[in-house]
Amino acid sequence: MRAIALLRDAQSATARSASVFAADVGRGLLEISHNTLALVGLAAIAVLVLAMGRPEVRQEVEVVALEWLQTRHEGRELAAGNLLSAVAEPEAVARATAADLKVLTTQQATLAQWISRRYKVAPEPIGALVQEAWSIGQRAGLDPTLILAIMAIESSFNPFAQSPVGAQGLMQVLTRVHDDKYEAFGGRHAAFDPITNLRVGVQVLKECIQRAGSLEEGLRYYVGAALLESDGGYVGRVLLEQAHMRGVADGRRVAANVSNVPPAAAPKEADAAASPVMPALPD
Repeated sequence: MRAIALLRDAQSATARSASVFAADVGRGLLEISHNTLALVGLAAIAVLVLAMGRPEVRQEVEVVALEWLQTRHEGRELAAGNLLSAVAEPEAVARATAADLKVLTTQQATLAQWISRRYKVAPEPIGALVQEAWSIGQRAGLDPTLILAIMAIESSFNPFAQSPVGAQGLMQVLTRVHDDKYEAFGGRHAAFDPITNLRVGVQVLKECIQRAGSLEEGLRYYVGAALLESDGGYVGRVLLEQAHMRGVADGRRVAANVSNVPPAAAPKEADAAASPVMPALPD
């Protein structure tokens, strides 16, 4: 019996020793881990402090952080199905060709509204074109209604129009011929910026009138019919459309669906007009 008791005491002592050993090892490992993490943390803080002391590093970190936050924000917006929030561009309005008719003179606003009804286009972009026609017309010594009439006949106020021979934009300027005139506006693609096309077209028109010596002959040059027997009724249509616009600007009542084909022009000749656009649509 005594031998059994001694064996039990030995087993109990062994268990207690093992428990103490395991506890000591655990505490040692925990302390080592804490010390290691503390050292890593201190090293990271030291590196961050040193880096933030250099402006170029600080700026790069800020840029990376901002891009990361922006990417996360866009990802969340797309995940939520809100595409416009992800591609929002508040400054895009600066590229729009538009003007509030309230800022136009009564004469300009009245004409812009008439053109809008006649050619089925929004009044705000037409308002901007009317404003520019008045401004550039004064500089060039040309009646603004003449400029607007040419746009009407040439493109029906479509800034992306292109003729079979390559005339482009509102004023149907031959970009490949007058590409040098677009250099001041950043290049030939500016032909599709409405205001730029208007300005370049006015310069071309002014040169044509100066070369020809008269408005009518200048218009023939402008449409490329100077050496042809007929201009296809182009000059007559432009001048009649100008007369309509001049009447509207002067306060006279002019129907929005009034014809711009001169009465003396034969129907076949009118249909063959050297313009890439359709005749005025009814109101």
